[in-house]
Amino acid sequence: MDTIVILDFGGQYTQLIARKVRELEVYSVIYPFSHPVEAIRRESPRGIILSGSPCSVYEKGAPRVLRNIFELGVPVLGICYGAQLMAHLLGGGVERSSRREFGPATLKVVDGGTGLFAGLDTEQDVWMSHGDSITAAPTGFTALATTGNTPFAAMACPARRLYGVQFHPEVVHTRHGKEILANFMRRICGVASRWTMGDFIASTVEGLRSEVVDGRVICALSGGVDSTVAATLIDKALHERLTCVFVDNGLLRLNEARSLRRRFEKHLGLTVRYVDASARFLRRLRGVRDPERKRKIIGREFIRVFDEAASKVRGVEYLAQGTTYPDVIESVPIAGPSSLIKSHHNVGGLPKRMKLKLLEPIRQLFKDEVRAVGRLLGIDEEMVGRQPFPGPGLAVRIIGEVTDERLRLLRKADAIVVEEIKAAGLYGKIWQAFAVLLPVKSVGVMGDSRTHETVAAVRAVESLDGMTADWVRLDHALLNRISTRIVNEVRGINRVVYDITSKPPSTIEWE
Repeated sequence: MDTIVILDFGGQYTQLIARKVRELEVYSVIYPFSHPVEAIRRESPRGIILSGSPCSVYEKGAPRVLRNIFELGVPVLGICYGAQLMAHLLGGGVERSSRREFGPATLKVVDGGTGLFAGLDTEQDVWMSHGDSITAAPTGFTALATTGNTPFAAMACPARRLYGVQFHPEVVHTRHGKEILANFMRRICGVASRWTMGDFIASTVEGLRSEVVDGRVICALSGGVDSTVAATLIDKALHERLTCVFVDNGLLRLNEARSLRRRFEKHLGLTVRYVDASARFLRRLRGVRDPERKRKIIGREFIRVFDEAASKVRGVEYLAQGTTYPDVIESVPIAGPSSLIKSHHNVGGLPKRMKLKLLEPIRQLFKDEVRAVGRLLGIDEEMVGRQPFPGPGLAVRIIGEVTDERLRLLRKADAIVVEEIKAAGLYGKIWQAFAVLLPVKSVGVMGDSRTHETVAAVRAVESLDGMTADWVRLDHALLNRISTRIVNEVRGINRVVYDITSKPPSTIEWE
């Protein structure tokens, strides 16, 4: 399989680079900038992309690669910091720019040729995000494009197949960004094979059959898209050797446990065991307000529940999870100097006391790829199109202590949000819409009486893969219906606010 290796220097758009490459049906993988060059050589990638970074190449301690990465004979494309690092390491000049470039810029292509800009306009809109600039190209490099402030907005040494751009082709604001990346992969790297979800299914099924020669698999089935697709993939490969376990942790949405059970039995044809552990989880969470403690308690208890469930199924050797690529990236610091964002995904390996091996068949996929796989597997659209729901459930949407009463309030408020979003025809068009219960009470007036009740927040975001997200500009009439219904129908909530923060700087969930 043709692979593009992406080395991450801590740039905010690194995951977006990977997504754009995959949209072009080429498999991409992200490694930290410190990934050994010899390991990259053994992988035989068709091309290497160096990501952006918040650092400057001349700063002490700035992330770097060894120069011999440019001697592998593999095409290299440096993006922003990656281009500046290429210039710096190969003898060019990089200096702090007198005029920083952040935002839109007009790119003038001076050497289109048959490389990065083949077939594209000689003048095009691009997106810049840098305070440094390449002032002198290394020996053998020529300028491919300029802007008003940047003489080497793009440069190349075609003889060595080394390319650099100081703008970001991976973002939508760069008008021909996708075509530029396509030119790099098809024309320069010579990538011919197409990585499709059909290929992924075939190779994953074959891999599962090779890995799980004997023994049974127990799968953590939550009812979300990820675990459902993972279970269906494993079922396709192993059939009767898969047992799914659905745990009601008491942190699910209104009537969700009952509706999911009907759906599992009616549509999926999976062997499912049901465990009602709601009282057990809520007992563990009693008095806990710190969000990180809540996540860890839920994660540990979840493992205990599965350990117990597995002990009742003869011959179980594997535990399957619906871990996806964003889970991996955000849960462990594999991507260069990026900081850990999530801790509730069990992607770092199982506790030693748990004797099951881990299977994560969709670990390499982004969310939209998971949905595509689900459709190819014949999973119905209502299930495949479900909006993401966090592993710790409503515990991360209740700020502060989780109690039966607070869960009651949130479930009713959240159900109203989802009902109104569906009625407006928006459910399948946005990434997530949900309610959050705040640890705040406000004064209100209902009838002739003053109230002192809880505040709820509504969150609705649009995204491609959950790595970045923007808040949805919901129609004011829709927001009014949601607010009015929550205040009127949920006794205990007297105020509703709307979250208008994007990711970054915020996360999608509140905790």
